[in-house]
Amino acid sequence: MHRPLLARSALPAIGIALATLLAGPAQAALQDRDLDGNGVTDAFYDTDLDITWLRDANVNGPMDWHAAASWADGFSIGGYGDWRLPTSTLGCHFEYCNSEMRHLWSVELGNSAGALTNTGAFQNLLPAIYWTGTDYPSGNAADVFDQSNGAHGWSTKIPTLYAMAVRDGDIPVVPEPGTYALMLAGLAGLMLRRRVAERG
Repeated sequence: MHRPLLARSALPAIGIALATLLAGPAQAALQDRDLDGNGVTDAFYDTDLDITWLRDANVNGPMDWHAAASWADGFSIGGYGDWRLPTSTLGCHFEYCNSEMRHLWSVELGNSAGALTNTGAFQNLLPAIYWTGTDYPSGNAADVFDQSNGAHGWSTKIPTLYAMAVRDGDIPVVPEPGTYALMLAGLAGLMLRRRVAERG
C-alpha cells in the first residue's frame, strides 16, 4: 500500500507558508518601501493613515512655500508620482493638532515633551520648521510644522523652510527575485516528491 508523502492535513500548512512568503514583512505602523527596485528603502508606508512618506526629509533644502508645493507636486521616483506636501487642519496649533506630520512625529516616531529625540529610519529629518500644503484663505500664509518641538504654527509663504513629500495610499510590495526563486524551488520539490510517492 502506497502512502502519499504529503498528507492532506499538510496542504493547509504549505498554503500558509507560501502566503507568508508572498506577504512580505509583518505588519508595522511604518513599513519600508523600495520604490525604484534597487534594494534600498526610499519611503515608508504609514498603515494608520494610509499614506506613504518619502524617506529623505530634505531632498532639495529650504524653499519658499510656492517652490516647495511645486517640487512635491512634480516629484517622481521609480515611476511613482502624485506626491504632495503633508496636510493639516487650518488653524490647528501646538500639540493638540492631529495632522499628518504631528501623527508621524508623536505616534509613529514616538517623540514627546517638545523635543525631536527620534527620527527613526528617515534621512535628514531635521529639528527645523517644515511647510505643510495647507494654506490660508488669504493666500498669503500657510500652516507649518516645527519638527524641533512638534508644534504647528503659521508663516507667510516667503521664508525658505524645509519640506517633506507624502502621497496617498500604499505602494505595492514587489517580492525580491530570491523570494520567487525560493517559492518555485519549494513547489518543484513538492511536485517531485509527490511523483516519487505515486510511483512508489
